[in-house]
Amino acid sequence: MTVFRTSLRNFWAHKGRMALSAVAVLLSVAFVCGTLVFTDTMSTTFDKLFAKTAADVTVSPSKAAQDRAQSENGATLPAAEVARLARVDGVSRAEGAVSTQSVTVVGADNKSLGASTGAPTLAGNWTRTDEQSMKLTSGHLPRSRAEVVVDADTAKKHHLKSGDEVRTITAHGDFTSHVSGVATFTVTNPGAAVFYYDTATAQRELIDAPGRFTQINLTAGKGVSDTALKADASAVLDKAGHKLLTQQESADESSKDTASFLDVMKYALLGFAGIAFLVGIFLIVNTFSMLVAQRTRELGLLRAVGSSRRQVNRSVLVEALLLGVVGSVLGAGAGVGLAVGLMKLMNAAGMNLSTNDLTIAWTTPVIGLVLGIAVTVLAAYLPARRAGRVSPMAALRETGSPTDRRAGAVRSALGAVLTLGGAAALYQVSTVEKAGDGAPWLGGGIFLSLLGLILVGPLLAGLVVRVIGAVVLRVFGPMGRLAERNALRNPRRTGATGAALMIGLALVACLSVVGSSMVTSASKQLDESVGADFIVDTMSQPLVPKAEKAIAGIDGIAHVSHLKRVGATVTFPDGTEKREDVSATEPTYMEDVHQKTVAGSLAAAYGKDGMSLNEGTAAKYGVKVGDKLPVAFHEGGTARLTVRAITSDETVFDKGAWYVSLATARAHLPAGKVPPSVALFAKADDGKEKAAYAELKKVMDPYPQYEVANQADYKQLLKDQVGQLLNMIYGLLALAIVVAVLGVVNTLALSVVERTREIGLMRAIGLSRRQLRRMIRLESVVIALFGAALGLGLGLGWGASAQSLLSLEGLKVLDIPWATIGGVFAGSALVGLLAALVPAFRAGRMNVLGAIATE
Repeated sequence: MTVFRTSLRNFWAHKGRMALSAVAVLLSVAFVCGTLVFTDTMSTTFDKLFAKTAADVTVSPSKAAQDRAQSENGATLPAAEVARLARVDGVSRAEGAVSTQSVTVVGADNKSLGASTGAPTLAGNWTRTDEQSMKLTSGHLPRSRAEVVVDADTAKKHHLKSGDEVRTITAHGDFTSHVSGVATFTVTNPGAAVFYYDTATAQRELIDAPGRFTQINLTAGKGVSDTALKADASAVLDKAGHKLLTQQESADESSKDTASFLDVMKYALLGFAGIAFLVGIFLIVNTFSMLVAQRTRELGLLRAVGSSRRQVNRSVLVEALLLGVVGSVLGAGAGVGLAVGLMKLMNAAGMNLSTNDLTIAWTTPVIGLVLGIAVTVLAAYLPARRAGRVSPMAALRETGSPTDRRAGAVRSALGAVLTLGGAAALYQVSTVEKAGDGAPWLGGGIFLSLLGLILVGPLLAGLVVRVIGAVVLRVFGPMGRLAERNALRNPRRTGATGAALMIGLALVACLSVVGSSMVTSASKQLDESVGADFIVDTMSQPLVPKAEKAIAGIDGIAHVSHLKRVGATVTFPDGTEKREDVSATEPTYMEDVHQKTVAGSLAAAYGKDGMSLNEGTAAKYGVKVGDKLPVAFHEGGTARLTVRAITSDETVFDKGAWYVSLATARAHLPAGKVPPSVALFAKADDGKEKAAYAELKKVMDPYPQYEVANQADYKQLLKDQVGQLLNMIYGLLALAIVVAVLGVVNTLALSVVERTREIGLMRAIGLSRRQLRRMIRLESVVIALFGAALGLGLGLGWGASAQSLLSLEGLKVLDIPWATIGGVFAGSALVGLLAALVPAFRAGRMNVLGAIATE
């Protein structure tokens, strides 16, 4: 009990010095708890939606039937089966439903009315099952092709009202309708845009299957369970061609699809929280190490009056426990606020999440508290051990204790060994032949090199700080030299403070190299592989025939290659059957996308009943040029195609593609089963590129769902996509960098307290407040630059090793973004300057006589 009271008294006595460490714990715990609350809330939102939108029993085509279908809407069910199922015992109601996501709806301004957050656009007919989750709040249900009902969220977002015209674009054509009503979700809609048409229009226009449905919804009669209803319905259906799911099974299957995405998001965010915790450890270690050093005489007196090593050790650990409890409790509460803030942010971006679904599992605060407390106590363990080793004779000495040189030497030696081991593992990455084989080496190299540099940091501090001092600080005269000597005074402290910043900046540098290399490599691949002047990327919806005809009529276009994905099952010589979407296109495609062949001739593969395989597949199944393979085209016939070319896997574009000519595909498929194009590649006549591109953009303007680009646009699109991803990651890494900055602030603040008497003496002999503040600011800058130098150097090594793995996937160019690296290094100096503002201000306000009198 005495130990606890002593610890509590010391904790409150140094509460100001503990504050920033508590903030670091708070931020890290808040990030963990906020992530868990946010993803749990999203999971609850989707679960409620799926449970409400599912029928008692849903009947749909089986997976095998879907796989055989060439249509983007998949297999369908005849209307006769609706009547057949309606007669089954236990069925209260059977309804045919049409639903598709392969649709784009645009308003009068020709802009998409779909979600901007990646949520789907759903189109179909209104059924009684929809009334479980939707309520018609204005207008009436659609009665003809000219009418459509829109969900209230979409209507509000795009300012739609009754009578407004919308145009619906499908793979089969487009048509216009007027808003006849608005339906409101009775559960939270995460962001999907929903449009309802009359049944005949949905069948004919949306899925091009008059009299057929994508699924049948069964409602159970009174007293009939979903399981019993499923069994009764299954008894009258062909089990091989149908899939039956109860309401719970439908909800579970839908939830499984979103759960995988939510898990990826959750673990990615928790990974960044882990980085923040790691950085926070350095802050806590530094804080307690400095507090122990400053309280050497006090600890020596405790030992002199009879306190044991264990009691002193325990006293420091109890202080850490108190720090962990305070920071973790506040962090758990802040995490809920962070989750609500993230929900508001997602709502502003177009997603719809309601605080009514806010889910706080009992495990969330427990996980946050356990993590926060455990990390804090573990971080304080080594300083606590040093406190326990303080001799009673220390009470007779000045504050501070000499550094344990033997421990420092062992630490440096171990750090050097780990760093060399990490470097060796990173080198090994460049020697592997498969990317999968190099991933463990890369992960091990990153871990060992990071741990090694953390341990060897104090040794490197002496060298690196002197170099930075010579380059940066000499121009500031005596204040620069004093700042350098202060940074060198305690290399362990400088090393730990710099290491905290090093971790975040190493990841920034690594990702910058990887991102820049990806963009540069892809651009080079584009220059080497793509000969087409223009690319029409259909994104998620195949090209409509009307758009294809418009493109074909453009003056100045030499040729257009239509790329189609044809479903087929190929039987290899060893008897293995493999389902694959074969690329079917015209022979002109060879001019548009250059593919290197390792055997045979690609031109021959485009001949009658010819095909090509990629080298990985050919090697796996022992296929060589000249072999004949049975190819069963889904919804078509079976042909024996001759392998006339094997293409290289050393490419980014169309990697792993199997090719047949469009003529071959058409010869073995019924006319109505040839799938629509998923991309177009066009070549302009010499000298007409600019005019042809302008005309292409013009004719494709009515179709905003497609991406039209020339090579320059395509390169910019790649750059923007990678840039958006990196910016998001940098934003998450900012948490770790903020914690590292708090570490710099705390180190300087405690250092000022430690040097109170020294500062008083310097002021007494003529050092001005301005000079004192400059000295402390420069000390902070040099520590920040030290951490940046280590972090950026380490990150460049990681990035180069990661790029060597990417080169095995076709991204062969290593591009180091020196401008970004230089900007981060310069920004680190600014960070150090800002971190020193408060400690420098407090130092400047010290009373000179009071500071001199301090022991």
